[in-house]
Amino acid sequence: MTRNVVISGGGTGIGLATARVFAADGDRVLLLGRRGDVLERAGVPGALTYAADLADPEAVRGVAGFVGREFGAVDVLVHSAGGNGLLEDRADGDDPLDAVARSWTVNFRLNLLTAALLTEALRDRLAEPGGRVLFLSSIAAYRGHGQVAYAAAKAGLHPYAHDLARKLGPHGITVNVVAPGYIEDTAFFGDGIDEELRTRLVEETLDGRAGTPGDVAATLHWLASPGAAHITSQVVQVNGGAERGH
Repeated sequence: MTRNVVISGGGTGIGLATARVFAADGDRVLLLGRRGDVLERAGVPGALTYAADLADPEAVRGVAGFVGREFGAVDVLVHSAGGNGLLEDRADGDDPLDAVARSWTVNFRLNLLTAALLTEALRDRLAEPGGRVLFLSSIAAYRGHGQVAYAAAKAGLHPYAHDLARKLGPHGITVNVVAPGYIEDTAFFGDGIDEELRTRLVEETLDGRAGTPGDVAATLHWLASPGAAHITSQVVQVNGGAERGH
């Protein structure tokens, strides 16, 4: 059966890999993102694209209208939009407190507000029963390390997803979170990761390798499958054993 799949952040990295997996199944896919040119270059067979800032309520209302016209019901909603703010404009010479305010605001807007706004806008369109809502968190939500604002924003997805799972469960809709570890071939580290840091992150895994967008995409695809129908309100870690699930 062909499903309607909406993927935020669908033009690059994990979102793009996920879109390709669903499209290969014959599903109808809508790619969402801020940069229309990136979405157009994604090259996912048969996919629709819609460029919007998902942190802007008015823009999200536009997305909801487009989904209503093109899809009607949404079978799978994947929240892959996010990041650590590297694409955001930054002012040189900021006062330290201004820099803190900008970092925390940007990270919560990119990683948490976008997911909440899009979910609430499409909530009434989720297929009943059988709908799936999937959030992309991060190993950082458990660790923090140097990117505390990003980590806090990702961690904020967890209680939101758990609450949503309780509310949507009676309607036959599951809600889960996938928390990847170090994933190569994404734009998270900008122009590239420091080789010493990369070595350390790989050494933390039990299988001795970095993750790939395909690893995460396969997990998301499975959680959206009939075989995962009784799995909800969970955080599934995909990190090669670098962090234990809990």
